[in-house]
Amino acid sequence: MCPKRIKFSEPMTTPQRLETADFGGGCFWCLEAVFRRLPGVESVVSGYAGGRTENPGYQAVCNGTTGHAEVARIEFDPAKISYARLLEVFWLAHDPTTLNRQGNDAGTQYRSIILYHTPEQQATAEESKRTAQAQFQNPMVTQIVPLTKFYPAEDHHQEYYEDNASAPYCQVVIAPKLRKLERQQVIKAVPQTPS
Repeated sequence: MCPKRIKFSEPMTTPQRLETADFGGGCFWCLEAVFRRLPGVESVVSGYAGGRTENPGYQAVCNGTTGHAEVARIEFDPAKISYARLLEVFWLAHDPTTLNRQGNDAGTQYRSIILYHTPEQQATAEESKRTAQAQFQNPMVTQIVPLTKFYPAEDHHQEYYEDNASAPYCQVVIAPKLRKLERQQVIKAVPQTPS
């Protein structure tokens, strides 16, 4: 018996092609929570990049000896959200004018950094930084450097806010940031956490 002949009544489509962005702006828990709420973002992974140590762990990164920053790796669909739009949200999600510090988090691992993947991302990041400077009184200190290697953080750092929304750090630092960005209609509504 011959196999059934398949009719292609609709044009075949190729799977969407995702792109990647890597940003650091303080604790990766904060950036992950923000970017997970953007339409067009497919996934966000907390990790380490921008340093010299192979396979760093959280404790070594926190000690400031690896050169790595805490970063969020963002996989996004460029048909739904542009790299330029991700950068606009990045500038709103942290203070790019404080050197090696975000709030009470201090050290080179908390620096403001964009790790680009292509010359196009580099050009877009540099232009975005020039444009965004008008929003800030102090000079922006964000580094724009090529990505050499990304290392995913340990499992318990992934989706940290979703798993620990009632933890003090999440309540005091992340939740207010998410509510502010929600009010500005930058991100999708944040689900209410039980008290």
